[in-house]
Amino acid sequence: TADLPGIPCTGENEQAPTSIRLHQLSTQCFANRMRAAGFDVTPVQFAAMDALQAQPGIDQATVAELIAYDRATIGGVLSRLRAKGWIIRTVSTRDRRAREVELSAEGRRVYSRLLPLVDAIQEEILAGLSTRESEHFMKLTGKALGTSWTSR
Repeated sequence: TADLPGIPCTGENEQAPTSIRLHQLSTQCFANRMRAAGFDVTPVQFAAMDALQAQPGIDQATVAELIAYDRATIGGVLSRLRAKGWIIRTVSTRDRRAREVELSAEGRRVYSRLLPLVDAIQEEILAGLSTRESEHFMKLTGKALGTSWTSR
C-alpha cells in the first residue's frame, strides 16, 4: 500500500492467512488514520455508528447483529460512544428490557467527518488494485459476507 508520510499502513505478518493479514492491515491503517485526524474511535465504534446512521432507533442487539459483534459486549462499545456524546440510548417503548440507540446530533456531525476518512482508508488498502479489480474485490467480499456491495 502507499503510506502517507509518517503514517505507515503496511502488513508484515507474511505467515498469517490472507484474510487475517488484510484484517490486521485494515485495523492498523484505521487506527493510524483516525489518530492522525484527531479522532479517538475504533473500527467497531465506527461500524456501530455506521449501522445507526443507516437504521436509527434500532436496539442494541440489532446493532450487534448488523456489525457481526458479540451481543454480550456491544453494550460496552455503545457506552463508550455515549460517553463521547455521539449516541443516545433510550428504553424501548415496545420492550422495556431493550435499549434503542441512535446517533446524537454530535454523533451525526462526527460520522460525517469520519466517513471520508474511512473511504480514503479503503482506497489506500486497495491501492494495489485497478479500479475494475477493486470493484470486483468489493463485490466478492460482499458475497463472502452475505451482503451486497454498492459504491458510495
